[in-house]
Amino acid sequence: MMLGFDESAFRKQIASAVSLRPNIEELVSTITAKGVSNVFLIGAGGTYAAMWPYEHLARRHSTLPVKAAIAAELIVSGDATLGENSVAVFTSVSGTTDDSLRAIEYCKQRGVYTVAFTGYADSPIAQAVDAALISEPKTWPFDMQMLLFMTRLLSERGEFAGYEKFADEMAGLDGVLVDVARQAEPIAAAFADAHADTDYHFLVGGGNLWGFTYLYSMCILEEMQWLRTTRVHSAEFFHGSLELLEKDTSVIIFQGEDETRALTERVEKFAKRVSDDVTVLDTKDYPLEGISEEFRGLLAPAVLDTVTGRISKHLERVRNHSLDLRRYYRVVEY
Repeated sequence: MMLGFDESAFRKQIASAVSLRPNIEELVSTITAKGVSNVFLIGAGGTYAAMWPYEHLARRHSTLPVKAAIAAELIVSGDATLGENSVAVFTSVSGTTDDSLRAIEYCKQRGVYTVAFTGYADSPIAQAVDAALISEPKTWPFDMQMLLFMTRLLSERGEFAGYEKFADEMAGLDGVLVDVARQAEPIAAAFADAHADTDYHFLVGGGNLWGFTYLYSMCILEEMQWLRTTRVHSAEFFHGSLELLEKDTSVIIFQGEDETRALTERVEKFAKRVSDDVTVLDTKDYPLEGISEEFRGLLAPAVLDTVTGRISKHLERVRNHSLDLRRYYRVVEY
């Protein structure tokens, strides 16, 4: 029995995202046929951070310029490369994020082709964009849709090998991630029990997990649990932030399976020399049955989102602090 885990809803949401494959393939064909000079992955808060793995993926594989952008900053600062041959991709669980709505309007005024992934067909964001692809309500994360979108786009450009095999394997992702959740449950319970009174966590990640590191630090531990955190890229750890470590500092290290693994391993070795409280969450610890070795690394954000989802529920339990409780966000005007 997993705490606060609705397996049926979880499976339905993940499967609904993966089932968008034909729609995503049609969308990519439309985009490539009209011609695309660059792609903007636009979000706010968590949806901005969750775009970073796909900017990272494109940078590694493609000559197509792909940028993650903060919606509010884009509106006030602009981008000289944003124009009629650009594609802008948005994600929103609710479909109501104000910053993203304003960024959609900003993009459309400049002739940009706009795309959104959300769970509500009648939401303002779904209604505002040129193409809306709808999953089950409350589907999170958006890694399934973004993986299919980006790998298909790169595949059509001859820059990603094995798309068909990868997309076929994604069809079983709901079962894969349920297995991850089950395996992570006792780990999550033990972490929460040990950290019920810990008010500061130091988070490290790199590669396609840097965005997730930022997201879990800011949008979960800070926003949803009101905990103080520091977050740092594993490649930047030795350029200042390491001075904050002490013997009792809680260090959470997110480890994946891409080429930056060695950078994060270096941080782990150092952190364990200083702190007695180092937690390593490593995607290699999870079998991911049905996923080929060459594709495992791509799924790291979705895997660790599932693992930390279990941690978050147990932190809610031991700290008696609802994950839905807010003081300011969408509570007061700002």
